[in-house]
Amino acid sequence: MEAEIIGEGDAQPGDGGVKRRQVLEGARAVFLSAGFDGASMNDIARAAGVSKGTLYAYFESKEQLFEALIREERDQQAERLCAFPFDHSDPAAQLRGFGRRLVEMMARPESVAQVRVVIAATGKFPRLGRAFYEAGPRYGAQKLAAHLYGFVESGALEIADRERAARQFIDLCLSGVHKRLLFGVVDAVTPSEIDAAVDAAVEVFLKAYRPSRAAAPPRA
Repeated sequence: MEAEIIGEGDAQPGDGGVKRRQVLEGARAVFLSAGFDGASMNDIARAAGVSKGTLYAYFESKEQLFEALIREERDQQAERLCAFPFDHSDPAAQLRGFGRRLVEMMARPESVAQVRVVIAATGKFPRLGRAFYEAGPRYGAQKLAAHLYGFVESGALEIADRERAARQFIDLCLSGVHKRLLFGVVDAVTPSEIDAAVDAAVEVFLKAYRPSRAAAPPRA
């Protein structure tokens, strides 16, 4: 069940939600620097420049505040920001462009930091992990699956389970890149590393899902 989030109707009259946004901005800074367990409502109130009374007027607990922050920022998650052209004539080019945009966004320091915080909190509060997953990874796979339908309809690809195929493609693109960032093996990845990872992902994906007739050599 989703946490109840106190809305603008419970805010102080006339603040137009500005104070709530101020609280969320302060919370973001504290969660990213201290992690979920290391953050306290005192720290968040201080960073937001509000009293603890004001903080609790909007959010009853740190868990509720963190979940609200995840849901507020879902439109900024990489999977939602990656546009996919409506041209279904060239799956290789379209998948390559989508994959590069996605990996570039997920490799940003702030994106990596957010994932780390969510993972650390999920063991204690599973619904926070579910909220993040629904807003980002699951949404991204569903969006890509919808575009794969166009390639299937045009005959360019042959896919029985489009959502599974979408998850596979995204995982292939992140292979060798995202986990190294997530676990601090490297601080950053180069554009050439991203290009190589995505190019390999497209090659494997098309070998798996391009119709066999498309791979047949032309008759003499």
